[in-house]
Amino acid sequence: MKKTIDVIVKMPDEKVGHIETIPNELKAMQELVGGYIETLTLYNGAVLVFNEEGRLRDMELNFDTPMCNILGPAFVCGIDGDDFDDCPMDLKMWKDLLVAWGN
Repeated sequence: MKKTIDVIVKMPDEKVGHIETIPNELKAMQELVGGYIETLTLYNGAVLVFNEEGRLRDMELNFDTPMCNILGPAFVCGIDGDDFDDCPMDLKMWKDLLVAWGN
C-alpha cells in the first residue's frame, strides 16, 4: 500500500477541483471529507469518496451524480485491490464527467 496518493479534491465552492497529495490513511481521508467516508465506484478504477453523513450534517451541495447528491468535500482516487491508489483520471476527464452529470 502506498503511503501517499494523488487525488482530485472537489470542495463545494470549486467548479472542478484540484489535485492534491494526501496520506493514504483513513484518518486523513476522514479529515478531508469532514467525517466518516463513503465510497461510490465510478469507472476505470476510479472511486468517489465523500462524507456518509453529508445530508444528516446539513452539508453544502457539492455536485450531483446520476446516483446521488454529493454534499460537503469529496475526492476521487483509484483502487488497487482493497487499497486506495492514485487517481486514474486527470482534471480534464473529471471536468468532463461533472459536465456530463449536469454540473
